Amino acid sequence: MNKLIIISLVLAVAVASCSAKKGDVAKITENNKKTEHKMGTIELTKADFLTKVTNFEKNPNEWIFLGDKPCIIDFYATWCGPCKMLSPILEELSHEYAGKVNFYKVNTEEQQELAATFGIQSIPSLLFCPMKGKPQMAMGALPKETLKQAINEVLLKQPEPAK
Repeated sequence: MNKLIIISLVLAVAVASCSAKKGDVAKITENNKKTEHKMGTIELTKADFLTKVTNFEKNPNEWIFLGDKPCIIDFYATWCGPCKMLSPILEELSHEYAGKVNFYKVNTEEQQELAATFGIQSIPSLLFCPMKGKPQMAMGALPKETLKQAINEVLLKQPEPAK
């Protein structure tokens, strides 16, 4: 009989600790939304590219940047080893530069027309698009510090601080 009472008490405590009022659940959900990172690398299709980066169909001979922030576009493939190494670095940087630089990804296997338009022959290839001026291409899985230097100097026009 005592075992039954103990089991009942344990169950009652467990149920009480797991149950929450509707308002509490809403507060927890709201708090989680506040801590979520708004940025991150964003996958682009051709249609997205034409509206967020440049419309190369409308302006084939002129680079007109359409973004509201400078951006980096990672041309990659899912099977590419160096691309897989670069991906978490770009994700980290997207959080570090949230609100200052947009980070995009283009899967070259799925978006072959985009890859061909930009002459992508090796991956990963990174396209650095400043607000003004021409974009610059870099190839290979660059280290984080090199990427930060390029972001500061090419996209944000700030020299890297001396160490």
